[in-house]
Amino acid sequence: MGRKLRVGMVGGGGPANFFGGPHRRGILIDNSAELTAGALRSNPEEAIASAKELHFTRGYGDWQTMIAEESKRDDGIDYVTIVTPNDAHFGPAEAAAKAGMGVLCEKPLVMNLDEARRLHQAVKASGVPFVVAYTYTAFPMVMMARAMVADGKVGEVRKVEAWYPQGWLAINREGTADAAGQKQASWRVDPTKSGASGCGGDIGTHAYEFVRFVAGLTATKVQARLKTFVPGRALDDDFTVLAELNNGGIATITASQVTIGAQNDNGFRIVGTQGTLEWSITDHNNLKYYRGGEPVQIYRLGGMYTYFPSTITPFIRVPEGHPEGFHEALANLHRCLEWQIRAKLGEDAPEHMHLPGIADGVAGMAFIEAAVKSGQQDGAWVDVEPVE
Repeated sequence: MGRKLRVGMVGGGGPANFFGGPHRRGILIDNSAELTAGALRSNPEEAIASAKELHFTRGYGDWQTMIAEESKRDDGIDYVTIVTPNDAHFGPAEAAAKAGMGVLCEKPLVMNLDEARRLHQAVKASGVPFVVAYTYTAFPMVMMARAMVADGKVGEVRKVEAWYPQGWLAINREGTADAAGQKQASWRVDPTKSGASGCGGDIGTHAYEFVRFVAGLTATKVQARLKTFVPGRALDDDFTVLAELNNGGIATITASQVTIGAQNDNGFRIVGTQGTLEWSITDHNNLKYYRGGEPVQIYRLGGMYTYFPSTITPFIRVPEGHPEGFHEALANLHRCLEWQIRAKLGEDAPEHMHLPGIADGVAGMAFIEAAVKSGQQDGAWVDVEPVE
């Protein structure tokens, strides 16, 4: 391959920020990209200081300046990573796309479906590669499940069960004296920062993406219950949805931030006419495959196993028996975007499974909008707007 790709980051530099660090490590894992430009905090002076502290080549006071200046340079950035709260996704994502830069954006994509559709149009018009950070789709065994469903291993999908419980917001953490916990909690339960759904937007969209990415299906209508259990909280902290799917099947999508004891215990079960696939983050190196009347088959992660399709093997870094996890999954998201950019530059890039893109981000917003409407209507069925 050619030179290292140059990456710009928006957000992720404050002391209470969580996702900036994992994304930076993910970018650097394969030594094929570098941290070039950063607009890492909302205060311009702090943003520049943070970029220097974190060893970015160039620091900027705001993302507008970063994108404008980098687009003029011969050695400007190739793509932008956005790791801000939801209300600060749309602006830099649209500007980067219009400037011809690739984008890797945290989820949910933006604040609402209208913004999502506008961003989708900008990305389609520019033709830039775009990846949405549905991180768990980038675990190799989740990719393996997608390949097996596409290969007919479970037959026709009848039902998808997808879940994502957490317990960290079972108390009013946004009102505590713990600065880091307070900041991470407060924006997630603030409608002006998070959007119309708290738990649903933050982690329910991860569960729904299992329906789309693994099963290859999408919700056409939903019946939802959004609950706020912690007094005084403005957004939901528990999210339960029953969905009808475009093939006539059904899905249950559940998420919770008040399930004490759960620590990002997300996973899925794909139920078909010929078999079932099951995966969980708590056992993320194994994929279970059930067929009627036969012993369960367990597919294990490892670069030496020959059952992985060639579109997945480029994402596997270690021999069998060694765990790959969260940082590697983030690195896979960045590599997916990198390979798309290199292909556009005319370089050789491996054939690989494409991870969730702009259409998946828009679909996530359409799902959330329908779920919120259903919840407001006491669980009535609400159609999910289709994504072009």
